[in-house]
Amino acid sequence: MSHKNPIIAITGSSGAGTTTTTIAFQHIFRTLGIDAAFVEGDCFHHFSRPEMDLAVRKAKEQGRYISYFGAEANDFGALETFFASYAETGTGRIRHYLHTFDEAVPYNQLPGTFTPWQDLRANTDLLFYEGLHGGAVTEQHNVAQHVDLLIGMVPIVNLEWIQKIIRDTSERGHSREAVQASIVRSMDDYINHITPQFSRTHINFQRVPTVDTSNPFSAKDIPSLDESFVVIRFRGIKHVDFPYYLRMIHGSFMSRVNTLVVPGGKMGLAMELILTPLIEAIIQKRRQARGQADWLGK
Repeated sequence: MSHKNPIIAITGSSGAGTTTTTIAFQHIFRTLGIDAAFVEGDCFHHFSRPEMDLAVRKAKEQGRYISYFGAEANDFGALETFFASYAETGTGRIRHYLHTFDEAVPYNQLPGTFTPWQDLRANTDLLFYEGLHGGAVTEQHNVAQHVDLLIGMVPIVNLEWIQKIIRDTSERGHSREAVQASIVRSMDDYINHITPQFSRTHINFQRVPTVDTSNPFSAKDIPSLDESFVVIRFRGIKHVDFPYYLRMIHGSFMSRVNTLVVPGGKMGLAMELILTPLIEAIIQKRRQARGQADWLGK
């Protein structure tokens, strides 16, 4: 953690709603006049798409499975080093993973490849990471230790699978069978590398649908926010103003002493009410830390 160069991370599997959360953060940053550096976790994958396909086939021949959830397909060391570098100096190196033709064409590259590494632009107020491993901890690496505010996006599993299947088939050109196979292949990595992060987060937003999602593999559409509740769990945050949230968010209630439940359609409002003062506090600490550093001549 670094008061001088703070890091906010959204962690959750691809298709879990992290992108929706990113949009909410962009609105908060714009409202507060914060210049944030945005970094996608995909840039720390080990493999391009063709390389990953080859690695998956080789692993299968050896009786193993690998996925983008796990350590073998990601460079946790580079991610930890990047976070440490930003926390210390406000700088680092990033690249982009190009998912689609629309993303790849401006770079004259193919989908599933990486852009060249480049320096992060200077003089940003904070770093905003959105990806799979913002709270990752292994025997060799501890990414989570560098994060000042860690947010988990974790819909119930069946909803997460529905989101992934529909997104990967409609937006990324994968077949339904291939997506289902990737879900099966990734379960071990999901259990060992994704799920534990949600016990390290400061806040989790878990979307729970109120419609039947019993068979996610036959679903034709994604349950809307209005067909869901959002369970919001707080950990290690002092002075959470639950009475204020209950007054401001119609239909909300508390299910436990550290848990607020809101209608899905109020998720954006809930995020702004909860996160805006936390981000303001982070920026205030940054200003104080930078003022002290300037006074000491650092």
